[in-house]
Amino acid sequence: MQIIVEGWRFVPHSFAIANQFQLLEFLRRSDLEVYHREMPYFQDDWQRKSGLFDPEQEAQLKNLPTPPPNLAGDATLRMFMPYDFTPSGSRRTVVFATTEWGIVQKVMLSMMGVHSIWDAHHDNDTIIVTPSNWSKTGFLRHGAVSDRIMVIPHGVDTEVYRPLPEMERKNLRQQWGLDDCFVFLNISIMTWNKGIRPLLKAFAAIVDRYPQARLILKGSDAIRRSRDMVIQDLREMLTPAQIDRVLPCIAYIGDSLPASEMARLHQIADAYIAPYLAEGFNMPVLEAAACGLPVICTKGGPTDDFTTSEFALYIDSALTTMEMNHETRFYLHPDLDSIIEMMSKAIESPGFLDRARRFSPGFVRDRYTWAKIVDRWLEILW
Repeated sequence: MQIIVEGWRFVPHSFAIANQFQLLEFLRRSDLEVYHREMPYFQDDWQRKSGLFDPEQEAQLKNLPTPPPNLAGDATLRMFMPYDFTPSGSRRTVVFATTEWGIVQKVMLSMMGVHSIWDAHHDNDTIIVTPSNWSKTGFLRHGAVSDRIMVIPHGVDTEVYRPLPEMERKNLRQQWGLDDCFVFLNISIMTWNKGIRPLLKAFAAIVDRYPQARLILKGSDAIRRSRDMVIQDLREMLTPAQIDRVLPCIAYIGDSLPASEMARLHQIADAYIAPYLAEGFNMPVLEAAACGLPVICTKGGPTDDFTTSEFALYIDSALTTMEMNHETRFYLHPDLDSIIEMMSKAIESPGFLDRARRFSPGFVRDRYTWAKIVDRWLEILW
């Protein structure tokens, strides 16, 4: 089977990360002939970066052949933005796409050169694959053909994202100076929809109650102004006195890190927290679970698809709409008191943490390895 993948590589964006993990899994399949066509990055100022995968994997990704001009292939898989639903010339055309805000935003439609998703999706046989039911609802709300939109979640490299042996984890925490601390972790680009503002507000209350609490924020300065957004959120959400109290308890990391070092952040943390408002999937929540972390996440969104109460604490939320840029957007409003309650529960419930550490890695291995996810992709591509 010949697969032509059109997408992004070598940039720390979720589309590129998922694309590269899938490509590596495609390359393990002896019955697949894989080609890759590099597409322009979404933002002109994004720069290619090496070292996001180990040297052998990076070499495999770099050495993928470009499809010859006359090759139609059996299937074309598109992993980039703006979305392109036009037929590819392959027997099957599949487009990976997400909706975070419960809609396909007007700016995306404009970049696609269409008036609506109905216009883009109705008069062809292109299949949309999206990673969550929340995201699927957004496409259906705006005219996607229901029997040609499928949900396939993202996966995890469980050889990298895994729990550390307790002594190794203890030594690593000592190196970070976290011996007697309770560490919350959030990995995101720090935009408004990631819930950083309510997280900082809640953390200020947590630090007052639990002086041992710490928060690691892993942003992405390479593709967004993550650090600047955190600073702005601190100034707007907290009083000067609160800022003085919480700053010594917060560590910010903005560098682009390889998967092995991203996994280290999960492995030294005690709980992962994602009080998001609007997401297409939220891959770090799944990676945290693979590492044995309990997760605290917004109830009602895409993470409902791949978490259970065995390892997740759910933040109460209300489905809300707002008008922005002359369109109605849907989002989840996480309850601040519920965020504080769930963070407190994580600190005060060592038994729950132990249960999560035992349960969640197997839960992820059984369902969400990239091998299992690619099996599902191949059912559609073939």
